[in-house]
Amino acid sequence: MVEDYIFGNLDLASISLWLFFIFFVGLVIWIQRENQREGYPLVNDDGSQADAGGVFPNPKDKTFHLPHGRGTYTVPSQQPPDRDDHHANMTREFDSGGFPWDPVGDPLANGIGPAAWANRRDEPELDGHGKPKIIPMGGEGHFHVAAGRDPRGLPVQSGDMKVVGMVSDMWVDEPEQLVRYLEIELEGGAGKRLVPLTLARIWGNRVDVKTLYADQFAGVPQIKTPGQVTKLEEDKISAYYGGGVLYADKSRLEPQL
Repeated sequence: MVEDYIFGNLDLASISLWLFFIFFVGLVIWIQRENQREGYPLVNDDGSQADAGGVFPNPKDKTFHLPHGRGTYTVPSQQPPDRDDHHANMTREFDSGGFPWDPVGDPLANGIGPAAWANRRDEPELDGHGKPKIIPMGGEGHFHVAAGRDPRGLPVQSGDMKVVGMVSDMWVDEPEQLVRYLEIELEGGAGKRLVPLTLARIWGNRVDVKTLYADQFAGVPQIKTPGQVTKLEEDKISAYYGGGVLYADKSRLEPQL
């Protein structure tokens, strides 16, 4: 008896498997191209075009409508430009590949190596209501320290065991309910500076910031608007303290056993 099979000799299982395989490959290619909207094409440390570019071409422009009246943002063509200053701020002893780049001038301010910062948008990060996420605690009456030592009023001690100022306030991430920065009132009327809480250690009678020495705190990047810190300022501040882990003293450049 001849079976009346509507698909004849077609193997539906094989067709389904091939359709899934083609879909999955297309999905991987699409995701990879979407990943190349920012930061591509790749460049070397000296600014030249990198040989190891993307396997797939960059995607076509896509325009995003930003919330809270911040206009539109088109990528990849209008992505933030690379920092034009950092190529002139570094050098290396040999041109062969693999040799490290060394900062020229002030390594904490030039943004090279561990002190590098990204060219982020110079505007504060906003919460879902369009207000800056990170705000000083002193300006908001509905915040208080629920647990642990309140560092406000404690002296700040640098990596060379000198007192550089006093903690005058804490800056909190309001939606996340976390303290992000401590505000330091420097001695001698040098103004206020922010320090990331992750790079400070709070004790019972002081706050230690070991990454910098006393004479380097005055060079910490300042905020341009009181009570508000932008994403670019955050990157520069964190980079300055992070660079001090290696560059604050020449002895830190040596191998640590």
